[in-house]
Amino acid sequence: GLPAVVFEKKLEKEGRTRFGMDSQALYDEIFSFGQQNKEVVRQQLERLGASCDWSRNKFTLDPDMVAIVYKTFKQLYDDGLVYRAERPVNWCIKHQTSLSDLEVKDDERTDTLYYLQYGPLTVATVRPETMFGDVAVAVHPDDSRYSSYVGKTITVMMPTGPVALPVIADEYVNPEFGTGAVKITPAHDPNDFEVARRHNLPVREAIDQYGRLTSIGGSYAGMKIAEARIAVVARLSQDGVLVKQESYAHTVKVCYKCQGIIEPRILNQWWLAMTKPSQRLGVSLRDLAVNAVKEGKVTFLTERFENQFYRWMENLRDWNLSRQIAWGITLPIWYTEDGEAIITDGREPESEHKLTRDTDVFDTWFSSGQWPFTTLGTTNEDLATFYPTTSIITGYDILFFWVSRMLMLGLYTQGQVPFKTVYLHGLVRDKDRQKMSKSKGNVINPLGIAEEYGADAIRTALLFGAAPGTDPVISDEKIRGMRNFTTKLWNIARFVRMNTEMNTKVEWLPMTDADHAVKRALDAATQQATHAIDTYNLHLALEGLYQFIWHDLADTYIEAVKEQLQQPETKLATASNLLFVLQQSIVLLHPFMPFVTEAIYQNFSWDGCLMNRPWPLEETGATRNAAQ
Repeated sequence: GLPAVVFEKKLEKEGRTRFGMDSQALYDEIFSFGQQNKEVVRQQLERLGASCDWSRNKFTLDPDMVAIVYKTFKQLYDDGLVYRAERPVNWCIKHQTSLSDLEVKDDERTDTLYYLQYGPLTVATVRPETMFGDVAVAVHPDDSRYSSYVGKTITVMMPTGPVALPVIADEYVNPEFGTGAVKITPAHDPNDFEVARRHNLPVREAIDQYGRLTSIGGSYAGMKIAEARIAVVARLSQDGVLVKQESYAHTVKVCYKCQGIIEPRILNQWWLAMTKPSQRLGVSLRDLAVNAVKEGKVTFLTERFENQFYRWMENLRDWNLSRQIAWGITLPIWYTEDGEAIITDGREPESEHKLTRDTDVFDTWFSSGQWPFTTLGTTNEDLATFYPTTSIITGYDILFFWVSRMLMLGLYTQGQVPFKTVYLHGLVRDKDRQKMSKSKGNVINPLGIAEEYGADAIRTALLFGAAPGTDPVISDEKIRGMRNFTTKLWNIARFVRMNTEMNTKVEWLPMTDADHAVKRALDAATQQATHAIDTYNLHLALEGLYQFIWHDLADTYIEAVKEQLQQPETKLATASNLLFVLQQSIVLLHPFMPFVTEAIYQNFSWDGCLMNRPWPLEETGATRNAAQ
């Protein structure tokens, strides 16, 4: 999904648009753009110290990955969970595609609430321009004010002339809103659509896919929504239909990409049932995931995210899988001339008659939701060895987009959770506390920052003070501070190197109060770091080590040993102690600052690679591999 979003911004800067482009040409351009930037991202990750097996690169659109996605879709369809239906969708006028409920955001706004005279009744609405699509006026069945009108037809004067509308009673209506009577416009409101379906009312589209009024708007046809609202309200006022207007604070849905207001539309789309029991398993996709979390098979960090997960799953609606864009995995669906759908595992079905393939693509989160087993599933050996994985580390903003979908689809296809721990970190904010993202265009180039300050400074600046789920603010000042810490560690190592011989043993030989004090501090820092890492409080591990290095080691112990190094009876033991403390310190710091610690380790010509050194556990004498 990201290459398409960023590529669209690139087109805008070039004065171009994807609309009107040949779909294959557009796909090829996005693919090329994505491949170029994929290499840039890989280089950035390497430069920042990501220890990945780069021989196992996988791309969502690799043919073997696509084959697994198609297999899952076919399995879900055969299991009665995938269906096609004409239902309200979230439509983005700018991007010309439907969006899932997760791809829209709630935005608090203050708009004008218009009170309109609908025959003998007065209705309240914030969208008078949709009145051409009205099919009824609804009131609550217990509202005695309107009981005499229920079941009757009233005449409403619209800008295009008089229209007859039935008055219906439905419990959806809130008697406290406005006058307690509301207009029903099923083509442009999902709640109205459900009301219309319950009462067998027609659907009339008043606004098209481009956000313009349709032909039923008469002389207003072709006007954009905002323009039409002004013109319609002016005519209603002129005709005496506008009773009054007032400010109204409410929530509107906007596109997560462009922040444009979502226009509900009725489209024939492919849906995935989320709460319907699977024929094969006897349990719904939602309940598969919820039960796994309740049974402790998956742990969220922190508890508040687990509560958010439950709240979202409780209100889960069916998932619209269809997208009207060129970039993505095309639906494996063909249609006969009479409209019958044929679903396959991606292979074109054999037929004597002409077949037409669906041009829609999957919601990108459908393929991303299968990531843990598609990446490993291209080789059966990897899937058997590494699935389920231990943990997933991602931003809290895609808990619902991605994590929940991975849980549901992983459990459905593999019978096991895809991971056991969900670590949700915060979102990196710029100096104005805005989320950093490529689509926003406010990212910093980590390669440039690493060149100026060093990669270790970026890593520690991002982590310092960042508890799980909190948003770190990144700034030059913070990165400079961590660069200073890197320099301090390097200078400590220089001091130790200058005061020790090549053949000095790395062992603990305490002789003074200063020796005992630094060892107590080192043991405490080791124990704290170990516990913090085990509980995923990585920031606490780093902060504790920072305090030890800067204050206990540099400010206190090194100052004390300067005199010890001058005394023959304590010189050799002190040199050994310095090496011992330095070596253990860089082992502890290596997960956070891999570059400077490895450079120090190699400068002392110690055996092997620092990453493979055992992790010290003072309180038990046990060890663990530092790479873990």
